[in-house]
Amino acid sequence: MADDHQIEELICQLTDERGPEKSICPSEVARLLSDTNWRELMPDIRRVAHDLCERGQIVATQRGEVVDLTEVSGPIRLRKLPSCDRQL
Repeated sequence: MADDHQIEELICQLTDERGPEKSICPSEVARLLSDTNWRELMPDIRRVAHDLCERGQIVATQRGEVVDLTEVSGPIRLRKLPSCDRQL
């Protein structure tokens, strides 16, 4: 299974590649990390995404509106903030 660092790096890589105009589905991250048990990774991916949101690196959206991951359930998307250039 993937650890938090691997999940964070992949979320950041994919959102960086798409830029602030486009978003990713968290399941894309899960499927790239595990082709057979990807659904088991979804809670970890949401948790890591929440941490990235809290640090101002990405935003989570639902139906195009920015949401707080602690208060929303159901499908979400993740995208890079326009002003965020990640420091590696």
